[in-house]
Parts: sequence; structure tokens; C-alpha cells
Amino acid sequence: MTARHPMDRRTLLAFGALSTLPTWSRAQAWPGRPIRLVLPFPAGGTPDSNARKVARQLEAQLGQPFVIENKAGANGILGMDAVAKAAPDGYTFLYTTPAFAINPSVYKKLPFDARRDFVPVTNVAVSEGYLVLVGSEVPARSLKDLIAVAKQAGKQLSYASAGNGNSTHLAAEMFNQRAATGMLHVPYKGVAPALAALIGGEVQVMFVSPTAAVQHIHAGRLRALGYTGSQRWPGAKDVPAVNEVLPGYEFTGSWHGVLAPAGTPAAVVERLHVEVAKAVQQPDVRDYLLKGGYEPVASSPAAFRTELDAELRKYAELVKAANITAE
Repeated sequence: MTARHPMDRRTLLAFGALSTLPTWSRAQAWPGRPIRLVLPFPAGGTPDSNARKVARQLEAQLGQPFVIENKAGANGILGMDAVAKAAPDGYTFLYTTPAFAINPSVYKKLPFDARRDFVPVTNVAVSEGYLVLVGSEVPARSLKDLIAVAKQAGKQLSYASAGNGNSTHLAAEMFNQRAATGMLHVPYKGVAPALAALIGGEVQVMFVSPTAAVQHIHAGRLRALGYTGSQRWPGAKDVPAVNEVLPGYEFTGSWHGVLAPAGTPAAVVERLHVEVAKAVQQPDVRDYLLKGGYEPVASSPAAFRTELDAELRKYAELVKAANITAE
């Protein structure tokens, strides 16, 4: 019988520890250079402002710049595709919205696969709803007024969205159909130009997150008539939930998530998740998100994967019900 060498167990443990070193050291060494954060939407909108706020905090924590790249077009498809095809080296990430989950149901052929070509990092923050806005020249002081004005003979209202198939489009079209208002959809290339059109009177209505709207409401340029969440928004409790006027209507707003190209090292993905979770709990970042109607979340990569799968299924049903197609 061969005697067991007293060092066997310790030797095996040492080899086991060494085998984890590449993953551990990669996460510890990352980041070693500036990080590219692609926003598939124009500058000036809610995703842009929230991303920049979080990125500045991440820079302070990680000691490397986050280079924000606004790569807009086709409801975010151009920017999403750029990230899908980027090197999975941990230095390119996507900061996106529900458009990521809506596009596969609106566009018959995408240049990427939403499930296969990306790795979820974290769901940064979620919004419970959108504000229903009208321009200052619209003669409506309530949702009931808006519905009545929209139904007047010979007068058609138009509503703006941040792009065809965008969540701002879907929220408004669901209202349009349920209230039978017959409003005309006018898509823009992002939240900022859509809001500019609303303020300028090119369109009369828009559904958008509070972050983008509050300054214009306070300045008297726009009026908020409703909120699409299940309850009134705490930041404007005098504004009714849409379901108080249209029972059964509810649109739970937006989320802002970070994804990486498929193949990005798991240790880097987890490290970024941990850092984002830390960043959104910093008082100034947390307060900024909350004031804009977004609740910090920073879910784990696994949890975000589950959430994304649920979002893809949900929006497939909503897009079909709203009869939204690529224009």
C-alpha cells in the first residue's frame, strides 16, 4: 500500500488557488486605460444625463476616464450594433434603455442578436412611469380635456416620441388607442429634439421621463397632465395617474442598463457591476436619479439577464397589441 504524501492536499489547494489567479488578477488590474461607454441615443436626453452622472462617479472610483460616445440612429440600433461588434476586452460597454428590448419586436431584421451578442452587466436604475406633457398653447388642463380636444372634429393632435419603437412611442400609442384620440405619431431622433419640437409647437403631446421634463414644467413651457405609472409620481403628487382617467392603462416607464459585448471576461463584468452598485448609492448620484424619477437598482448580471428575458417577452406582446411596426 502506497503511503499518502503529507503535502498532497496542500499541493492540490495551492494549484487550485493558482488556477484562480488569472481571473482575479484581471479584475484587479482592470481598468488599465479609458473605458468607452456607448449611448445609442443623442446627447441631451434622460439616458445621456443619467449615464454621465453615473460615469463621473465611476471615474472617481476606478481612476480611469469613461468616454461617453453618443452613437444615435434607428432607435439605438446603430450604437447597439457597434457594441455588439466591439472587442470583448472590457473597455467597451453599452448604456441603454427599453429600446434594446423593444427593437427585436419592431424591426424584422437586426444586425445583432439581443440575447446572444451581449452580456448583461447591471440594471442601473428604473423609472415607474412617464409624464404626459402638452405644450403651453394646448387648451387642455387635464387628461379629460386632452382627450376631448383630440376628439374635436377637424382637429388632429400630434404626439412626439424619441424614435419609432422607442418606449416613449409605445407608451403614447397605448394611450392613443385606449382613449381613441386618433393622435398622429411624429418620431424624432432622441428625447432632446422631441422635447424641442413640443416646446416649439410642432407637436402637441409627449410622454417622457420626469428627468427630461421637470425643468420645462417649472419654467412654464410645458404642462404635465398625467403619469403613466400605477400610482402618482411622488415628485408631482398633484398630477394624476393616467389610470385614474383611463382604468386599466399602465406603462411602467423606463430602465437604464449596462451591457457588454459577448465574451467580455466575467470578472470584469462583475467588477463593473460592483462599482456601479457603489456609485448609485453615493448621495449626490442617488439624489440626482431619484429627483428625475429613477430608482437606483444596480442588479447583478444574473438578475439583469432574467429581467431582460422578461422585458423581451413583455414588449413582444405590447408591440403586437399596439400594432407598431418599423416605419
